[in-house]
Amino acid sequence: MQPTLSHPDFKSEQRMRLCILENDDLDPPMVERYTRVASLFERLFEQVGYQGTMDTFSARHGEYPDSFAPYDAVLLTGSRADSFSDEPWVVTLRQQVTRLLQAQHTLIGVCFGHQLIAHCLGAPVGRAPQGWRTGRQSYEWLGQPEQLGRSPGAQAPMALLASHQDQVLALPPGATLLATQPECPVAAYAVGDQVFCIQPHPEFTPEMSAFLLNKRRAHLGEDHYQRSMGSLPEPHDGLALARFMIQFVQYGLSGGGAGVMHRNDRK
Repeated sequence: MQPTLSHPDFKSEQRMRLCILENDDLDPPMVERYTRVASLFERLFEQVGYQGTMDTFSARHGEYPDSFAPYDAVLLTGSRADSFSDEPWVVTLRQQVTRLLQAQHTLIGVCFGHQLIAHCLGAPVGRAPQGWRTGRQSYEWLGQPEQLGRSPGAQAPMALLASHQDQVLALPPGATLLATQPECPVAAYAVGDQVFCIQPHPEFTPEMSAFLLNKRRAHLGEDHYQRSMGSLPEPHDGLALARFMIQFVQYGLSGGGAGVMHRNDRK
């Protein structure tokens, strides 16, 4: 049965408060278009009708809230940094995340955030054995099909835009694998109703992906570049994942509300 407002674990979306820990700065050409990394998530959640509040703190520049207690969840964005690096700001972020995990705070991680949370949970994180994963990638969704807006019992492939050379190399202890592909076996995972993390980028637009591909064209090689660029016009499931993330915060992984999704969530 779907939880109602009287359900003890229900968090009203209108009252929900999300803390975004922003872990990178946009390159100058993208600042005019998107302002900052967190704006990509603000735009994504607004597209699916999110009515709560979002407060952003630049972890990369040492900004954190005085307290995480007012927030229903903390979202960690992507970054060009390595989640396992010894950069002082990354070390501080890992310390903050470890405390949040110990306090049973709800966490959402994307790309770098996905990797850093896994690292804090004791999983190995490092360079992807097969190198960069870019462009539109397809994954097997191992959760319930309804969580992506599919009919019950239907197969639920998931497509998202990716850009990473690091990845989680083994599932964190106690985690549930939610998405996988041969080249990125741990593409998404959850830890109970507390943590949801995903390697590709629900918030990315084709324009953002194309900018990063052009930036790395020489390094990636022409064949890789052309394949990835050619994949960008295809639809992806960013909106479906945005809805899932919001409903994960509201109900957790096992909550009845996690299956209430819109059908037309590919963009």
